[in-house]
Amino acid sequence: MGPKVKKIILIFVLAFFVYAVFTSPDKAADIVRNIWGVLVDGFDAILRFFNSLLNR
Repeated sequence: MGPKVKKIILIFVLAFFVYAVFTSPDKAADIVRNIWGVLVDGFDAILRFFNSLLNR
């Protein structure tokens, strides 16, 4: 993918996010909360894996 295509996709994603926040802020906040939870859970799982691997 070229840099212009990436920039266009990023603009569309940001525009959709802004649209979602303005049309339904509660649902947008729930989505962000859920995404944050998935990231935190994934990071925790990786840490547990490496701790188990190193026998800590």
